[in-house]
Amino acid sequence: MAYIQRGRNALRQIIKETNVQSHDRLMQPLFYACQGVRYRKLDVILTTSIEKLGKAGETVKVAPGYFRNHLMPKLLAVPNIDKFAYLIKEQRKIYQPKDEEVKVVTKKNVEDKTKEYEKAAYRLLYSRLVLRRSINVQKFCGRSTKDDPIELSSPVSKDELVAEIARQLCVKIEPENLLLPTPLETFGMFDVQLRIPKSIPLPEGRFNWTLKVKIRGK
Repeated sequence: MAYIQRGRNALRQIIKETNVQSHDRLMQPLFYACQGVRYRKLDVILTTSIEKLGKAGETVKVAPGYFRNHLMPKLLAVPNIDKFAYLIKEQRKIYQPKDEEVKVVTKKNVEDKTKEYEKAAYRLLYSRLVLRRSINVQKFCGRSTKDDPIELSSPVSKDELVAEIARQLCVKIEPENLLLPTPLETFGMFDVQLRIPKSIPLPEGRFNWTLKVKIRGK
């Protein structure tokens, strides 16, 4: 089979040497095997998007003649070998950034998001966030009465609350969802107001969304 692939003269010679009728010669399996070699398609990498063929960077199969006479002279495609594949990949990183995925927003998606927000809002409303912090020893010793609030060594900021909510309650929110004018600086129980979309109805008897935060000593 290796000798046959070198040229059509070898194929003609083998057919002439066969003692068969002219009609039977066309039916030789060897003849069709060689024809398959002739019309075998090539794997090439497209450098430019071509309609009905593929996008730039894709590997497609084309006829050898189409690649030799049309694609290769115009640099529309290159052979699918490691060297060209690497060059095309690096070139696309620089000149052709990846296409951003376009997400279609449907009514079902909006309803699902609303349900997720509602579930998260109810979890925050009926949960308690407990933080353990160290006290400010100097101010603790300088209290005038035992009823004075115990100050923390470092105030609890809005970002710390967001991180603890994600860790303890498994709810991811943004700092904008918390209404906290000043950091929490003392031990005790606090009701931190939440900013929840108005599309989510409040439970009966509630006037706003809040999160209970308890700060205690270590």
